[in-house]
Amino acid sequence: MSTRALRLTALLLAAVAAVATAPAAAAAARVGRPLFGGWSPIKDVSHPHIQELGGWAVAEHARRVNDGLRFGEVTGGEKQVVSGMNYKLVLDATDADGAVAAYVAFVYEQSWTNTRELMSFELAN
Repeated sequence: MSTRALRLTALLLAAVAAVATAPAAAAAARVGRPLFGGWSPIKDVSHPHIQELGGWAVAEHARRVNDGLRFGEVTGGEKQVVSGMNYKLVLDATDADGAVAAYVAFVYEQSWTNTRELMSFELAN
């Protein structure tokens, strides 16, 4: 098969794959399910798991940098389905002087392997 024929075949297969997956993606979006790899809002930030995850993120940050930061509550965030779950959590925390500030913690969690990693932690803009 010539190079041109291979390119045309590859292009045709890519087009078929895009058309075949479009209805599933549209259906998932209509019912509010997150698409694999897409970010979606955390609808219930008061859920005990989300609050526990925020507390863990603050404790892990404080352990790493020894700044005495104390967890308040998760106030917002997003989640991303990957091989596990990524979370972008907006949370309130209190520093050693008693000042409360908003922070953004990026946490990766894979429940079936008991994996949890704090990827980043910083002051919210």
